[in-house]
Amino acid sequence: MSAEHHAGEIRAGEMKLTLHVWRQAGPDEAGRFDTHRIVASPEMSFLELLDVLNEQLILDGREPIAFEHDCREGICGACGFVINGQAHGPDAETTICQLHMRRFRDGDSIHIEPFRARAFPVLRDLVVDRSAFDRIQAAGGYVSVDTGSAPDANTVLVPKDAAEAAMDAAACIGCGACVAACKNAAAMLFVSAKVSQLALMPQGAPERERRVLAMVQAMDEEGFGNCTNEYECEAACPKVISVGNIARLNREYARASLR
Repeated sequence: MSAEHHAGEIRAGEMKLTLHVWRQAGPDEAGRFDTHRIVASPEMSFLELLDVLNEQLILDGREPIAFEHDCREGICGACGFVINGQAHGPDAETTICQLHMRRFRDGDSIHIEPFRARAFPVLRDLVVDRSAFDRIQAAGGYVSVDTGSAPDANTVLVPKDAAEAAMDAAACIGCGACVAACKNAAAMLFVSAKVSQLALMPQGAPERERRVLAMVQAMDEEGFGNCTNEYECEAACPKVISVGNIARLNREYARASLR
């Protein structure tokens, strides 16, 4: 299907774009690409472009495109789909809400589709079910032992390099781009970040072995693939979570299995 969506006359600096957007009514329905031609301002974010398109679809009496969003500040990880074959689009270290249309050129054709992974089933259009990440987190990504009252900040000494590595791992926003970018749909980067942020800190030590065993088991049960060191996950990650965390996850798992 094709539709023209032009808001009045084209002004200087605006771009004509052709969008091929994945439409799927439900998890058990067949999907298809719909084609729309739209005029965009270079200053729009990608989500604002979809907002404009949805306004026109509603005015035309058609169903708007379903997509996820929340903060629109690159913080929450809610937005997520594939643009021209790349999770989160062509810019590195960027969520879709922070991707602007100036990254594209007048006349460009853009394909937009949901994340593709067995563990992320499509719910509708560009929306996928990422609750598998929640279940992995619930399996062990927390500290539950009684640590008493909150100590002063300098009571528990933590080496600077360990604290910085833990903070870098904790930057993961759980967007799922790592899974979408991986040819195996592996969740190792996500799981390794959640394991690392606690394994590196003294507060996480009492549950260290139980945590990694439970989270890896939950990951496998969700149907994610295995890591084959392609590094596409790190390249797609908007927070640049290092694949070095995957090596740490493997060491933690081997240590816990032996103990």
